[in-house]
Amino acid sequence: MFSFKTSSENGGRTGWLERLRQGLSKTRSALGGRLSALFGAGRALDESFYEDLETALISADVGVSATGQLLDALRARARRERITDAGALRQALHAALLELLGPIAVPLDIGAHKPFVIMLAGVNGSGKTTSIGKLAHYFQAHGKSVLLAAGDTFRAAAREQLIAWGERNNVTVITQQSGDAAAVIYDAVNAAVARGTDVVLADTAGRLPTQLHLMEEIKKVKRVIDKALPGAPHEVLLVLDANTGQNALAQVRAFDAALGVTGLVLTKLDGTAKGGIIAAIARERPIPLRFIGIGEGLDDLRPFDAEEFVAALLD
Repeated sequence: MFSFKTSSENGGRTGWLERLRQGLSKTRSALGGRLSALFGAGRALDESFYEDLETALISADVGVSATGQLLDALRARARRERITDAGALRQALHAALLELLGPIAVPLDIGAHKPFVIMLAGVNGSGKTTSIGKLAHYFQAHGKSVLLAAGDTFRAAAREQLIAWGERNNVTVITQQSGDAAAVIYDAVNAAVARGTDVVLADTAGRLPTQLHLMEEIKKVKRVIDKALPGAPHEVLLVLDANTGQNALAQVRAFDAALGVTGLVLTKLDGTAKGGIIAAIARERPIPLRFIGIGEGLDDLRPFDAEEFVAALLD
């Protein structure tokens, strides 16, 4: 199995955790500030407490369904342990969030195939192409060879952006001045097989789930990848912008229905987004959240760790 955490990363965990706290500042403001008062000493554990907590969670983009699950867990624990003081339930919220998020904190294992083909999808502006560049850097840092496929043929700027990322990482980019995405990615997969490349990162055109003709096009891309290398793509990553809030959940539903999404990348947790959407996704569509991004630097995309996330959110 391909390990995603090196000793140097673990050594930098404190710095990453602090940056993650900063990235979640809007969520902490919406949630954490209220929690300090909610879980303050002497606050009665009454219906008013649960209503205020419900408001705090929903305002942090946790969503109605996930909020209900968390409140049910807290009520059950309060009854079971005969807790009457709100302060004693703060750790219970920590545990309930970990229980909710734990199942989607699944690292990506690329060891089963070579090349391991990763197809990336998402709407325009989600940070998809930038995420590909950061993923290329990430895999290279772990000793893997990478090839990029400039499959966003609808937008010339996307191709140029990917070429720039390839130059920055010293990675080959397969591209065409004209032609459809499927043809570009087909060539890239064949090139990776011939060269013995470890990982192929295939970009696709950004599209809205309502653009049915484009959704059909991306389905075609997936079929062509399978023709180039039976069984591929081995991972279908959907890139989501954390700033879109509950709309991210709608994107997950639509792209999953079309492509069978196997993993998620949540970008732009940079202080303006509300990270509670992760809880909403975990409740409604528990697809593994492979990576989260908190900034513009090459190292600002890391594997999702539920314990780190909850600690940054609540502690």
